[in-house]
Amino acid sequence: MRHRRRRDAFRSFGKGSLTVSTTVALLAFVATPAAARIDRQALVARHMVLQTRIDPHAPVMLGNGQLGFTADITGLQSFSGRYSELAPLLTMAQWGWHSFPNPTKVRERDGWRMIPVEGRGSQPYAWMQSWADGEKNPAYGWLRANPHRISLGRIALALGEAAPDFADVTETRQQLDLWTGRLTSEFRLRGTPVRVTTVVHPTVDLVAVEIVSPLVARGELGATVRYPGVAPAINPDPSGWTPRATETTRVLTRTARSVALTRTLDDTRYTSRIDSDGWLDVATATGVRVTGGGGDRLRFTVRFTPDPQPAANPGVPESIDATARHWRDFWTKGAAVDFTGSTDTRAPELERRVVLSQYLSAINGAGTLPPQEEGLFSNSWYGKFHLEMHPWHAAWQATWSHPDLLARAMPWYVAHLPQARAEAARHRVPGAWWPKMVGPEGRNSPSLVSPFLMWQQPHPILLAELLWRANRDDAVLARYGEVVEATADLLAHWPLDKGGRLQLGPPLIPAQENYDPLTTRDPTFEVEYFRWGLTTAQAWRQRRGQPRKPEWDRALGRIAPPPVRDGLYLPAASVPGFWRDAQSPACRGTAAGPSCKNRDHPSFLMAYGFIPGARIDRETMRRTLAAMEATWDRRQTWGWDFPMIAMTAARLGEPDKAIDWLFASTKNNQWGPTGMTPRVHLDEHAEDLVPAIGGAGGVAMAHNPDGPGYRRAAEAYFPSNGALLLAVGMMAGGWDGSRGPAPGFPKRGWTVRAEGLAPTP
Repeated sequence: MRHRRRRDAFRSFGKGSLTVSTTVALLAFVATPAAARIDRQALVARHMVLQTRIDPHAPVMLGNGQLGFTADITGLQSFSGRYSELAPLLTMAQWGWHSFPNPTKVRERDGWRMIPVEGRGSQPYAWMQSWADGEKNPAYGWLRANPHRISLGRIALALGEAAPDFADVTETRQQLDLWTGRLTSEFRLRGTPVRVTTVVHPTVDLVAVEIVSPLVARGELGATVRYPGVAPAINPDPSGWTPRATETTRVLTRTARSVALTRTLDDTRYTSRIDSDGWLDVATATGVRVTGGGGDRLRFTVRFTPDPQPAANPGVPESIDATARHWRDFWTKGAAVDFTGSTDTRAPELERRVVLSQYLSAINGAGTLPPQEEGLFSNSWYGKFHLEMHPWHAAWQATWSHPDLLARAMPWYVAHLPQARAEAARHRVPGAWWPKMVGPEGRNSPSLVSPFLMWQQPHPILLAELLWRANRDDAVLARYGEVVEATADLLAHWPLDKGGRLQLGPPLIPAQENYDPLTTRDPTFEVEYFRWGLTTAQAWRQRRGQPRKPEWDRALGRIAPPPVRDGLYLPAASVPGFWRDAQSPACRGTAAGPSCKNRDHPSFLMAYGFIPGARIDRETMRRTLAAMEATWDRRQTWGWDFPMIAMTAARLGEPDKAIDWLFASTKNNQWGPTGMTPRVHLDEHAEDLVPAIGGAGGVAMAHNPDGPGYRRAAEAYFPSNGALLLAVGMMAGGWDGSRGPAPGFPKRGWTVRAEGLAPTP
């Protein structure tokens, strides 16, 4: 029996041979002698979301990866005004995009600025030197703001023909059953009990609702479905409720219990279909009112689709059952980590964060496009996705036995390979150059930072490699081989030849976005990540029966080494005095002065954490980690920084530090009741980082939840959730070359049971 279980465990990781390190890691977990299997339902049930009052920063999300629906305490979207300005209660889809008219015929090249590059002449970069540039040059503003994500509809309670008054809502109790994906909201409305059940169908972009109340039977309580236009501000709430001439609603088909409507917003068109067991009152200017058809129960479904001729909606019971099956499969077929028996008092909270992060990441980071930072919850940066964040959102899916989720967005890279090749050609190098801030069309957006970031370039190789490792499937090699090849060509040819050594930049901004793009060169993480990408791409060629590329091997031997000064890794070779400044009284712990760069992402640590940098000296990195801990301005770190640092600590054999960093006490590591973390900036930097004209999501708030000196820019920052899962998966499941079970967790205070985790590279 024991041998059969071991064989089954190996089979679950797919076909093909396993590396020695992978085998060791799997044996360490699957063959744990007397470990009982994790009770998945009990694990998930421990962390169901229960709210008895409105938390203005934490409405509940439902979704399927393609459609996201954010609900208030009633289970619908009735009381948006009771929530934070950054939690706008939206209904968003991966396919739901809009562009404002372009009367001056702005072209992509209108956002370019020519930058001299040594040895290559002037090259086009979509660079705004300041936010004021966006006001001086309208092309910058239009290219940044378009296309943008929109909200497709708002579903709310209706009391007669009016909206209910929140003062009439009492005794609220809302429970999100993570195991079934069902949201149950109970309350009294004017003293009468109401129960609302809400789900999002797993395979149809549809919200299913059941309302049970004597008020329904009396014909007093129903619902409305309204369709917003597009607000000029777009961030964080794109909903516009003042109609424009180019926004129309047209009835396609209509019966007493069903209606299909076509929405037109300039050049954007989508269809919404409502089916009900009650009655529908359609007024195209204001939406649709749904009322009961007899009895105390009202059921209806609202579908959103780009299909102009949608089929009949699945019914409410069918949708509830399908949703329950979907989420049961998600929780049982994926990996799991259980900390039962741990004596460290932080273990239950870490387990809660892990469970809720899986749920939120499956909704917001597992669609057919790379996700935006705020997923389908709200808009920042106009709803565009940041490709450098893609692994933080989604890499965990491959290591947690959900490679199918990661695979959903990968065709975007395949489809946009011609554009990536064209961008590389504009920079006079072969290969594929991937943009940073981008919409579904694949065009880079003008920015102060975006055009010079390069750490997203190896990402398609990393993500494809994780997919291949999940199943060892030759079809993955065939499907993404061209993307890997073209990406590696850029990695080999973009660095500048400086006397036989290949130098990264300038122009370049590293993942730590503090540096002048025109002087920065050879950041520690990027030089190692470029090499890792090339090494992995060569392995792909060999797996496909192809010879190694000599030019890639030459690049591997010539890429500049990670820069070191006084026994510490530097953020970049161009800042040799970095640690001297960081350790000075003016900068240490509070990087306020202009020479203080010890803030933002300490990304040099990623060279031996996020990846296993082949040229990294462990003891030098250990000293660098300690120096960072002693000097960093932790107020100016972001949600994915803490898991990232934990990965480095774990790889260095310092699991206590890894846990401590997962629980770093900072504004951007606050984990709310639904599992979301905010994005919070220091006031002194907010105007530079989150100006309203920049589209960063910042908006005036009536109440500042973070206290004096801070400005909240978003209620949700989903790279935090995906990064936590990647880190905990690595700490519990191991990495290539690690030994023993849960190598990233302390032996004292932690009992870790893990199932289904694949080692990270």
